[in-house]
Amino acid sequence: MNSKYYLTEVDKNPQSIFCYHNLMGEKFIETHSHDKGQFIYVEGGVVHIKTNTRMYYLPARHYMWIPSGVRHSIYPSSPKVVMRNLYFPVSSISSVFYSKEGIYPINNLLMEMLLFTKTWNGDILKSQKNKHLIVSSFKVLLEQTVSKSLHLELPHPTDNRLINITNYLKDEIHQEHLLPQLASKFSMTDKSLYRLFKKDVGMSFIKYYTQLRIFKSLEYLMNSDYNISEIAHMVGYSSLPTFSNTFSNVMGKRPSEYRKSNEIYLDA
Repeated sequence: MNSKYYLTEVDKNPQSIFCYHNLMGEKFIETHSHDKGQFIYVEGGVVHIKTNTRMYYLPARHYMWIPSGVRHSIYPSSPKVVMRNLYFPVSSISSVFYSKEGIYPINNLLMEMLLFTKTWNGDILKSQKNKHLIVSSFKVLLEQTVSKSLHLELPHPTDNRLINITNYLKDEIHQEHLLPQLASKFSMTDKSLYRLFKKDVGMSFIKYYTQLRIFKSLEYLMNSDYNISEIAHMVGYSSLPTFSNTFSNVMGKRPSEYRKSNEIYLDA
């Protein structure tokens, strides 16, 4: 789908709710924004959503709310990923929920309503009373059924030294990296590197590095035939129990539970 869709079709009718389902096989969706707020739900993998300040990791069976006007690009981790999108007009009196970026697990009620709309594409107008009632109710339920937003994002570093260091961590994710050795490699002291992480990205090295490893493991869990022990080693863990416990602490579920989310309900 080219940029014309994202820049013109969604917002062509400011009052409509715009539906677009089954974006499958996409490799990259360029940076863009909408006048409408965007609901994006993912099946079958992980989608990276990059804003000006953060990289979000949106896993299967979760959705993200992207407020009106937020510039973002989208990187599916696999051609197998399915994305379901609903774009809503957002009035100035909308609640705080619709003004903040957030990632949330989907519940059964929202899932059933979303699947009910899976054959709808394009504008849903108020004159289409039955359809409009369903998608309008869907928007209201987002706020009323929402749980706490999951922190599945990493901030973009701005300091060139930290940009190089975090790129190195991503490239060498299969190895375990300790702060002293990492600092030495980049000609820094332990304390200066620790302070740089806290100052530039607002979190400690260990928190940033742990989340980076766990978020990367999501891609392997969703899109590969590697077993969980192999995946643990692929993100630098020598101990499977340590990986599993860390994953559970970050994600709230065991790796095996997340792997079950790889089914795609195209025909549900």
